[in-house]
Amino acid sequence: MTERKTQTLDLPGATLTYDVREAEPESHEPVLLMIGSPMDASGFTTLARHFPDRTVVTYDPRGVGRSPRADGVTAATPEEHAEDLHRLISELDAGPVDIFASSGGAVNALALVTRHPAALRTLVGHEPPLATVLPDREETLAVIEDIHETYGRNGYGPAMAKFIAFTSVRGPIPPDFRNHAPNPADLGLPSEDDGSRDHPLLGPHMVYVSHYEPDFDSLRGASTRIVVAGGAESEGTFPYRGALAVAERLGTEVVIFPSHHGGFGEQGDPDAFAATLRRVLTDVG
Repeated sequence: MTERKTQTLDLPGATLTYDVREAEPESHEPVLLMIGSPMDASGFTTLARHFPDRTVVTYDPRGVGRSPRADGVTAATPEEHAEDLHRLISELDAGPVDIFASSGGAVNALALVTRHPAALRTLVGHEPPLATVLPDREETLAVIEDIHETYGRNGYGPAMAKFIAFTSVRGPIPPDFRNHAPNPADLGLPSEDDGSRDHPLLGPHMVYVSHYEPDFDSLRGASTRIVVAGGAESEGTFPYRGALAVAERLGTEVVIFPSHHGGFGEQGDPDAFAATLRRVLTDVG
């Protein structure tokens, strides 16, 4: 794979920064876009190396990392991200592309398929954290809103402690779980509030993503091939259950990938993860 080239794209209200790793010569495979949210391009460095036969594009979403919003907000709605992605694909002039989308990126990619299905050939959506598709949606939405409100009221430590407890639950969220408030110090987190409110996850992002309502009629009728994925070690967790529910509504089966929610990185099993992704992208029949 050639050296990464960093470029920018000026959009209304933001400047997107993206990285292009050109494919080996003579490659005829579609461009592979790897996206997360709020994770930026750096999270895909390891996975991108496994696809030297593809031109791989990664980016920092609007409001994150190297893609600041003009208003300074560190979040955007799935619809805003979808329009950014469509403009980026148009700028690349290489569509339709394949997309591997992780976490909030998978939610944004579903919004992209709804709005611009012709821009994608295949979407692999890995563990979309959607509360709206779950049987326990009300309990899950309430916990997420409480975490966000805790961040606004008490800062990073108390909110992240609640988030870790929430994402550790296997199975439906208990009705009274929003009252669960772990001690941040027990998790090695700060108890004092430093006054900052610009965390890319605990800010508006987590509400925007989890509360998104997919248009399943449009998704089922789209020309895009949609593959929903879950991690073998994530079974029962919120984003894994989101993947199961989305696949069920689409009338498809979840593809189980190795490792966990971030299994494509160095803390997971990137070699096996990449091999599974390659198989899924190749199986276009």
